[in-house]
Amino acid sequence: MTPTEDHPLNQLNPLNLGEVDALAEIIMVMQRRFLSSLMGELARGKVSFPQFFLLGHLCSQGPSGMSCIASLMDHSMPAATGLVQRLEKLGYVKRSKDKDDQRKVLVQTTPKGIRLVEGVRTEMATNLAKVMDLLEPAEQRSWLNIYRKIHAYCESNHR
Repeated sequence: MTPTEDHPLNQLNPLNLGEVDALAEIIMVMQRRFLSSLMGELARGKVSFPQFFLLGHLCSQGPSGMSCIASLMDHSMPAATGLVQRLEKLGYVKRSKDKDDQRKVLVQTTPKGIRLVEGVRTEMATNLAKVMDLLEPAEQRSWLNIYRKIHAYCESNHR
């Protein structure tokens, strides 16, 4: 469906406050729906959302030191250590000494941890595919491009 010259999409006015508020509500509903499914998956693996967040980070970024984990999670070192210990007891991560600095501990995911993250990612992709089926191909591409911009913004502001 191609917009005509008088189509609302061709009016390039920024969203007003009411529209931004409506978008926030839409995002909150989407998050609740996706997080509900995610929490069910995580409950089966006995993993909290913060633990899963850390597992996802370790899967995508590779082994990390405890100070990096504490910073990422906005935890104290003792709290980060407790988080890692719980994941280690469940068999999702393992700790090892850094080859270059034996005083430093590195944390990395185990195959079991990788399977959990990949399983949740697959479930999320399945849910997103259902949402994409509701959209025209051009809308799907637009959504992907918008989320890439949001992702880039989040990544640049995390550091």
